[in-house]
This record gives sequence, structure tokens and C-alpha cells, in this order.
Amino acid sequence: MSILAMMVLSTVNAPYGTSLSAEQLASKISDPESAIHCDPAAFSFYSEVEEGLQYSFIKEMHIDPVIAAEVAHKFSVLAGYTLPLALAA
Repeated sequence: MSILAMMVLSTVNAPYGTSLSAEQLASKISDPESAIHCDPAAFSFYSEVEEGLQYSFIKEMHIDPVIAAEVAHKFSVLAGYTLPLALAA
């Protein structure tokens, strides 16, 4: 596991006592259903992980950045405030 993935996962997993893998998180942050189901790990990624790390993780995990921005936008609507990656949508 890369240092980048470890940094992101420690931010996402710690508050919820979860142990998602990088692949599991990548699946959640690229799935629009995550916003519909209010997935806490995906929301944590978009709201608590520093924006630069978000972009690096998305690139490292080969996630389509357009899809990630769309998911971030869905979480922004639910949260009632703009998440940084949602601005790319």
C-alpha cells in the first residue's frame, strides 16, 4: 500500500472504526449510490481529506475524475455546503 493510500485511509477509517482497503474506498467514492445511501466513508473522503490528497488518490486508484466530482457534488447537495471536489463537476 502506498503512503498516499495510508494517509487517506487513516483519515477515512479512524473516525468510524472501519478498515476499508484502498480499493474498497475507491469503489465507494466513484459510485453515485454512495451519496444516495449517505455512505460515511465516501463522505469522509470528500469532506475530511485535503483536496490535493483527494486528487492524488483518485489518480493513483485510476478513478475517472469526472465521476468523482459528480459524486462529490451529490454529497455537497446533501450536506448543504460545497465540498472542494464538487467544484470540478
